[in-house]
Amino acid sequence: MTFAVMSRQNIDLTAIKNRYNIVGNSPELDLAISTAVNVAKTNAPVLIIGESGVGKDAFSRIIHDFSLRKSKKLLPVNCGAIPTGTVNSELFGHEKGSFTGAIEARKGYFEEADGGTIFLDEIGELPRDTQAQLLRVLQQGEFLRVGSSKIQKTDVRVVAATNMDLQHAISQNHFRLDLYYRLNTITIQIPSLRERVEDIPLLFKKFCLDFAASNGYQPIQLTHDAEKMLKSYRWPGNIRELMSVAHRVCTMESQPTSQSDRDQRLMLTSLQLSKYMPREESGQLAVLQENTGGMNASDREKIIHSIFSLKQEIDQLKAAVSELQAGNSLSLPEHRAALPPSEEQEPEEQLQDENYLRL
Repeated sequence: MTFAVMSRQNIDLTAIKNRYNIVGNSPELDLAISTAVNVAKTNAPVLIIGESGVGKDAFSRIIHDFSLRKSKKLLPVNCGAIPTGTVNSELFGHEKGSFTGAIEARKGYFEEADGGTIFLDEIGELPRDTQAQLLRVLQQGEFLRVGSSKIQKTDVRVVAATNMDLQHAISQNHFRLDLYYRLNTITIQIPSLRERVEDIPLLFKKFCLDFAASNGYQPIQLTHDAEKMLKSYRWPGNIRELMSVAHRVCTMESQPTSQSDRDQRLMLTSLQLSKYMPREESGQLAVLQENTGGMNASDREKIIHSIFSLKQEIDQLKAAVSELQAGNSLSLPEHRAALPPSEEQEPEEQLQDENYLRL
């Protein structure tokens, strides 16, 4: 369930956005920020949900910095980047000799973050046995190091994040239902860029200004049509993808300039912007697309496969002719489709072979 924000009068959203470098004015974004601030004072676990590239890590920092644990450590952990065989050791530590290479005892992340906050990004990537141990930490504040039977205690606020549909993962037996219920006490939904279209030009402008300031380049400004082009794209990579496009545009279209001329911005049209926009198979964007003649990807793949097969058979024929010229016995390829139709073939067989050659 999503935490209901009871009051916002004491939250300065503008100050928070400036502090955490968050750009945008959409109601969905403001609600997510307000929720993060309001739940920070509690010790309840928080589940942050959002697509890749929406900036979920910024919200973990908001929760920690506005909590009573702000003087302690905030430890971010990317669960998807830890090899499956070492994830338990990384999170909960291990004893000396507990496995090959364990030359000494080691603290895990939950011990290191004791008294503070641990941010478990990509929580859906954890193995099920690790999920069971995480559930024990959430419920009892207890865990076992790998290779030990001694119960360890920890006092950690858990903030988890995922871009995965956890309910679907539960149905596929990849994620524990009891862990989901424990994490789902408070949920913060981070909107994707296509859910806050009005913020896209603002973000693009910020990325261009930051690039110009750090590299001594002339700032770029978009025409109205160019802004519409930005808004028309779905941005599956969200903020990360938009930043990449902005930096690419600045690098190729702008140039170094003197300090006195940096207030003069370079106006970029939709035609110029289109060269740098990502392409979508849907063809719904007003961007430069390759001319495919209306042919879909499946048909193109079939034709390419047929041509490749025909080339292989022609190469086999060339090799057979070379053998014949050298006085060796002729070895023909099994497939007859590449051979000219003979008079002994039935008319239907000749027609099939002719069609294949024309393809």
